[in-house]
Amino acid sequence: MAKIVTIVGATGVQGKGVVAAFINNPAYHVRAITRNPSSASGKALAEQGAEVVSADVNDIESLKKAFAGSSIIYAVTNFFEPFATFQSQEKGMEVEIQQGINLAQAAAATLSTLEHYIWSTLPNAKAITNGKYLVPHFEGKNRIDAYIREQQPALLARTTFLWVTWYHSNLQFPMFTPYWIPTAQKYIQVGNYAPDTPITTLGNVSVNLTPFIKAIVEQPEKTANGVIVKASSETYGAEALLQLWAKAKGTSVQYVRTDGKTFREIWPLWADEMGVMMEFWDEYREKSWTEPSGVKVLSGAELGVSGLEPVEVAFKSFEL
Repeated sequence: MAKIVTIVGATGVQGKGVVAAFINNPAYHVRAITRNPSSASGKALAEQGAEVVSADVNDIESLKKAFAGSSIIYAVTNFFEPFATFQSQEKGMEVEIQQGINLAQAAAATLSTLEHYIWSTLPNAKAITNGKYLVPHFEGKNRIDAYIREQQPALLARTTFLWVTWYHSNLQFPMFTPYWIPTAQKYIQVGNYAPDTPITTLGNVSVNLTPFIKAIVEQPEKTANGVIVKASSETYGAEALLQLWAKAKGTSVQYVRTDGKTFREIWPLWADEMGVMMEFWDEYREKSWTEPSGVKVLSGAELGVSGLEPVEVAFKSFEL
């Protein structure tokens, strides 16, 4: 009998990569969770052979119903949706934390069938920096991590905490977008961080997440029990990554560094959210993707992940 794999956010960037890991494997039955199964993306999933189910991360009862009978659950939240709706970092975190708790509680209600819970999260910047940096779209997930670790021991035993690193499509965020300057005949990107600030990326997440998911599910003895898996393909300095985009697109670009105050004034609220993340990466560098508690962090190499698409290839087909 095929195992049910339930995927939250199945039509999103991460969800597409997770669906691809299971959709053509007869050992698995893909249950795609979306708020609107009748949408074009929902119908496309159904055409691929997925069972498309309506549920809302704000409604725990709908999640319990959607998760019933699952062997594997992939859970993800989107801080930026409530952040944009309420124009508030605090409200964004509040909503995301409740959504993550809803997901965990609904997953815990399926323990009679559940084998693996994969929770998409991020490093704890506040803990890494002893409170110097709090990155809201990290922090909400970190508090959900703590809830699972401290209040859901049975679920924790079946949980992998998955760090999904930088998307190549993050250049679509206005504060990261290169802008064409006609009088200079080149693009410019403005930032508040050093040009060599390391950016660890997974490139095209919808493509490169797939082998990580397969490796996690196939090696539960390594990946369950609260282990962290870092999903990444490459690390580049910020300017080097920008130049890689320019090379892929056959154009010219220049990085222009400004101070944090000016950066935040250009894009109020949004630049503050992203600016603190970049300042964290700038100062803490390779330590930014570590776990101060001592919990094991596995790399793709340690799980045998290979054949990842280079970010330069992803940039070639990417349009701003």
